[in-house]
Amino acid sequence: MDYIKAFLMGGLICAIAQILIDKTKLTPARILVTYVTLGAILGGLGVYKKLIDIGGAGATIPLLGFGNSLAQGVIKAVEKDGLIGVFTGGLTATAGGISAAVFFGYIFSLIFNPRTKK
Repeated sequence: MDYIKAFLMGGLICAIAQILIDKTKLTPARILVTYVTLGAILGGLGVYKKLIDIGGAGATIPLLGFGNSLAQGVIKAVEKDGLIGVFTGGLTATAGGISAAVFFGYIFSLIFNPRTKK
């Protein structure tokens, strides 16, 4: 049942993004930023925890989950280190994901020939 919940939650998040791409003039980059920002806001307010309880990995893996991880990292770092945690907490909490994205992005840029769509 956990797999089905994760699939449905992740699918819902992706379906909303696809609808935004198809029905609005928002670019994928703006939707990405919106999702990360929305995840951080919902995480900071404590609302995103309920989505994680319902959807498990389906809520933690997409961009909303990344924003939530940033917010939770900042909250923990501020509690531990004070004001400096605002600057260090988000990066500390998401360093593994950021490193993986940079590494795999570089590898795939070597394998494929990236170009702008016309």
